[in-house]
Amino acid sequence: MTSKVKSGVLYLIPTPLGEGDFGWTMPAAVRQCIGSLSNYIVERPKTARHFLKQAGCKLPLQEIQMQVLDKHTRPDELPALLAPLLSGHDVGLLSEAGCPAVADPGADLVRLAHLNNVRVIPLVGPSAILLALMASGLNGQCFKFHGYLPIEKNARVSKITALEKQSVQYDQTQIFIETPYRNQGLLVLLTQTCRRDTDLCIASDLTLATEYIATRTVKAWQHNLPDINKKPAMFLMHG
Repeated sequence: MTSKVKSGVLYLIPTPLGEGDFGWTMPAAVRQCIGSLSNYIVERPKTARHFLKQAGCKLPLQEIQMQVLDKHTRPDELPALLAPLLSGHDVGLLSEAGCPAVADPGADLVRLAHLNNVRVIPLVGPSAILLALMASGLNGQCFKFHGYLPIEKNARVSKITALEKQSVQYDQTQIFIETPYRNQGLLVLLTQTCRRDTDLCIASDLTLATEYIATRTVKAWQHNLPDINKKPAMFLMHG
């Protein structure tokens, strides 16, 4: 009688939010786990190899198996990504920056892993959303992450206004992001759209030497806008 192969473990491995001191953002236990894995699911192999090299991966990079999971991956391609796990191999899931499956591809694969009784282990590492919320001084008991706002100006203004009203109604911190090259434009629009007494936190370059975090009223921001153009940033609003 043939015994059933035990499934591998899917490790969700946070990656740094930018170039910096790994000892500051990546615990030794996580680096040890990385050193033992030879199978990965990644967004971009080139970026992943750079990360693994920095993290002290002991295996030759050419011996590491990498499958791609990004925003273009179709649902019918997920079972193939899960195959190494079902064959008994442990696999690491990497994002481009921050936590896998949070504002990042991967959630559908993690769900599929659960449906196939594959053990999922999230590892400790940087989350821009939580770091920004921790440092904002805004309500951390009730908050909502919205991802990206609409690009078209009228739709964006409507969304900002709606989020501000929800924040007041539910005492809720609203969190959102933008493509770095649009950050400055969004910041200007927020100061033009929101009420002057609304609190707004800007958190950019989190965990890096150039980190900037400040919470002020919209009125105060109108007279002193930081330069966050092309810098990764989180926006947090509380009406």
